[in-house]
Amino acid sequence: MSEATEQLEDFEVEEVEPHPELDPETLARRAEALRRIRQFGDPVLRARALEVERFDESLRAEVERMGELMIDALGVGLASNQVGVLHRVLVYRCDPEEPVTALVNPVLEWVSEETETGEEGCLSLRAVHLEVERPARVRVRAQDVAGRELSLEAEELEARVIQHEIDHLDGILILDRVSRGERKEAMRAMREALREPDEPPREPGDPPREPEDPLREPEDSAREPDEPPHEPDGGR
Repeated sequence: MSEATEQLEDFEVEEVEPHPELDPETLARRAEALRRIRQFGDPVLRARALEVERFDESLRAEVERMGELMIDALGVGLASNQVGVLHRVLVYRCDPEEPVTALVNPVLEWVSEETETGEEGCLSLRAVHLEVERPARVRVRAQDVAGRELSLEAEELEARVIQHEIDHLDGILILDRVSRGERKEAMRAMREALREPDEPPREPGDPPREPEDPLREPEDSAREPDEPPHEPDGGR
């Protein structure tokens, strides 16, 4: 049994706040988008994506679908393995007034020594928000959907989003960048988010319920809690 599973069996569930400020149509689009995004426990989230070699209409369509899915899910970034495709492709949009940016085969060429700690969520980790420390500024080399080389420098939220999504492409989750205690609280939040509405919270000492907890990561894909995450090229 993995340590993630053992931790889940000890949790008392807490309540998660809904989104009362969203209209029913937006909520329905978000729910449908989240159903199409791979969730914690899916082995693809622990796989390292492969470099893209063919820049064709299929890639353009993939990027377009990812952008639409990200927007419908009310996210600011999405990596290809979050939709089950092992391509080194990410999309993001930090400002809703701006177009979606797509980076193909992104590489962190440089990161600042200065770091910032900020709250991060993840479309593959329901109800989880963690304080994550990252470099405050980055320089990224990538290609666009036509295969043209591009380079960009980013700071603040844009830098954080790019690093978060490149982590995804390397099979790294924000759970890997926080302490054991913070991971435990995050697992508790995810368990509550996936609990059926009519299922009562489990009291301390109650035996595990059946069926097996959906948040369990397969043994061959789960990262050991104290194993440091792999650093992307140019990382700290």
